[in-house]
Amino acid sequence: MERSLASFTTLSFDVYATLIDWESGIFLALAPLSKRLPDAHPMKDNKRGLLSLYTKLEGVLEHQYPGMPYTELLGEVYEKMAEDLGVPLTPSEATKEEKAAFGNGVGSWPAFPDTVEALKQLAKRYKLIVLSNVDKGAFEKTCAGPLQGFQFDAVYTAQEIGSYKPDLRNFEWMIEHAERDLGVTKDGFLHVAQALIHDHVPARKAGLKSCWIERAGDDAAMGGRLEDLKDEVELAFRFKTLGDFAKAVEQEHDKI
Repeated sequence: MERSLASFTTLSFDVYATLIDWESGIFLALAPLSKRLPDAHPMKDNKRGLLSLYTKLEGVLEHQYPGMPYTELLGEVYEKMAEDLGVPLTPSEATKEEKAAFGNGVGSWPAFPDTVEALKQLAKRYKLIVLSNVDKGAFEKTCAGPLQGFQFDAVYTAQEIGSYKPDLRNFEWMIEHAERDLGVTKDGFLHVAQALIHDHVPARKAGLKSCWIERAGDDAAMGGRLEDLKDEVELAFRFKTLGDFAKAVEQEHDKI
């Protein structure tokens, strides 16, 4: 029997790509590299190509350095991208500043237009938890800036867990600590995310129901294609935007 949205008590969120428009934020932050490319280079101002390369290298480095804070890891991704694009960075103070600026720019990535109002609506019905690959400092900047000071009931980051999603440990940590911190039981969780590989695949392995916020759907540069992962995910719900999800929640509660 299918469960209703009203039957859950807690929503756990991926943030960057679900609540925050990471594609726009990353592409803008990659401008210094893109500008160095000759006009004939196939990656010159190629948003899809640059984001795909970024995603690939980020995943490699997250697996290689699971304990590295996200802002530092982003700097390493930036340097690897420069090498792959054929514009390697020189070992200078200016280069260090450029890498640091890229890593520390997480807090300036914009929220999707529907995010903040949808979170306010959802907070009336559920406990809201963050499960993110960023570090605490970066997330605090996001909360203070693009998320307009919105306060979640709990925030669990890769920095404190010691691994990056899609590692199953991140979900197990969240489930265990949410029960201890908030009295949330596992069957009360609905995991809400855009990225299929990073979130919906491990959520299923962890025994959690999940809701796909499609955003760009299979055209998204991160997260994988549903066509390729349909046997590895089990989507209990799917909506185009978080705003659509919040409206559906209210409609279900109005029926009760």
